[in-house]
Amino acid sequence: MPSEPTPLIIAIAILLMMIGGMSISIQAPINATLNRFLDDPVLTACVSFFVGFVALLIIWLAGVVSSGRGFALPDLAEAPSWVWIGGLLGTTYVLAALWSVPRVGVVTLVAAAVLGQLLAALVIDATGAFGLEARAVSPTRIMAVVLVLGGLLLSRV
Repeated sequence: MPSEPTPLIIAIAILLMMIGGMSISIQAPINATLNRFLDDPVLTACVSFFVGFVALLIIWLAGVVSSGRGFALPDLAEAPSWVWIGGLLGTTYVLAALWSVPRVGVVTLVAAAVLGQLLAALVIDATGAFGLEARAVSPTRIMAVVLVLGGLLLSRV
């Protein structure tokens, strides 16, 4: 079992995820604007993912070059088959956001996305799915989800 992270590591993780969350809020209207020009949500998602792919490829290549470890790719034959659906899940989010943001706005979109994330997270934590350590679903954690649901409902008032 891994050791508990230090308060500094926890603070950094929270800050990074806040930046990631801000990126999601900013990404949705940017992609919606791109979609107005392309007039095709699937093509818009392709462009968005292509730009992300190029950025990640550059970062990966810079890491390979700076580490001197070479360009060998690991053997993924032993990886569970479900590891391949991560990109599909990202596609689901991007397409759902493209369609939803002009209809409900960014606050409602993000509140709904966070609620969906929290519901899935409760199940994952409770079951220890995907090789993670199971964690208790406490009344406090359930209340956190209920409060986000309240925020979602209030975003539409």
